[in-house]
Amino acid sequence: MAHIVILGAGIGGMPMAYEMKELARKEDTVTVISDYSYFQFTPSNPWAAVNWRDRDEITFPIAPYLAKKDIHFIANGAKRVHPDQNRIELMNGEHVDYDFLVIATGPKLAFDEVPGLGPEGHTHSVCHIDHAEKSSAEWESFCANPGPIVVGAVQGASCYGPAYEYSLIMDTDLRRRKIRDKVPMTFVTAEPYIGHLGLGGVGDSRGMLESIMRDRHIKWICNAKVLKVEAGKMFIAEHNDDGSIKKEHELPFRYSMMLPAFKGIDAVFGIDGLTNPRGFILIDPYQRNPKYKNIYSVGVCVAIPPVEPTPVPTGAPKTGYMIESMVTAAAHNIRLALDGHEPTEKPTWNAICLADFGDTGAAFVALPQIPPRNTNWFKEGKWVHLAKVGFEKYFIRKMKKGTTEPLYERFILKAMGIEKLK
Repeated sequence: MAHIVILGAGIGGMPMAYEMKELARKEDTVTVISDYSYFQFTPSNPWAAVNWRDRDEITFPIAPYLAKKDIHFIANGAKRVHPDQNRIELMNGEHVDYDFLVIATGPKLAFDEVPGLGPEGHTHSVCHIDHAEKSSAEWESFCANPGPIVVGAVQGASCYGPAYEYSLIMDTDLRRRKIRDKVPMTFVTAEPYIGHLGLGGVGDSRGMLESIMRDRHIKWICNAKVLKVEAGKMFIAEHNDDGSIKKEHELPFRYSMMLPAFKGIDAVFGIDGLTNPRGFILIDPYQRNPKYKNIYSVGVCVAIPPVEPTPVPTGAPKTGYMIESMVTAAAHNIRLALDGHEPTEKPTWNAICLADFGDTGAAFVALPQIPPRNTNWFKEGKWVHLAKVGFEKYFIRKMKKGTTEPLYERFILKAMGIEKLK
């Protein structure tokens, strides 16, 4: 009998729990630990931030749905993982022992790395539903008294899609309100060029996204390092390709959303052999930690090096399809370990994404994520907007049912007209 613990209940943790329960032996126990009592469909947060979604539409309570699958749930955050003891210390002082641990926590949002950044400072965020709700309340006040917007992603960020999405969703909402002409908008990003996406570009993502942003009258500053943020003012150093400072900017704003850099959560940060210096979980090709062989990791908390060096630091994204492949590989490898075998399953690490732009959208496929690639595809169209709306409802419905189906492959590839990835 083995106790398999999954730390985290998000886009990676919930599918991991369902798939692990299905693959585990009858005598094994699966437990999920999360500091939140609810699941949130994070990709919908940009919509929630402009009041296109209510919280109840994109969240649901975790406990009753896990209980239907006989999966235990502990709604208490992890204070510290003790891998030498096979134990997790919880915030309430209790301890949970494990035989296998899957770390699927997602990241810690490093707002503190830029003075004045984040919901506790002077900018908004769409990284969490709580942040999106706060943004939505202030969005209405902003629209009543519009002015300049600064939006984007700071140095070290690794998930650029939501920044592009939110900038264009705001643009769409402002046009519908017929006040777009009153809102100068500037996109600020650490990327070396528009459409880099932390992936070195995908297909013609640079040309297409530059064209879209020109058409929407959105100016941009690339190779940007945000130095600090004050009330209504952002200080930025724009860099040359050799890393030298090209120009310093002082951008006024009445509303701002800037994605932060990510790092590992406090419960694992600094554990020798488990994490890298940023606190991300070190893994081998089988999603297993090289030092602690009974610890696996999936999702945004996994350590992946940048795709390429950039003048201002950028990270590599972990998209939903990639996370899904990590989950499947980890679950099968844990089952192999339970049966006394070495792991054999490797994730594909392909990047597939639907990005909504309010009334249109863009989709990309990067196979594999790190170039050179076998497939390098980027397309735009209204069908992407419709597909993402459909996938939101599909994913939430399937999570409530406890499915172990490959959701991204079944829905998104079909929407793209692709039968199967090779």
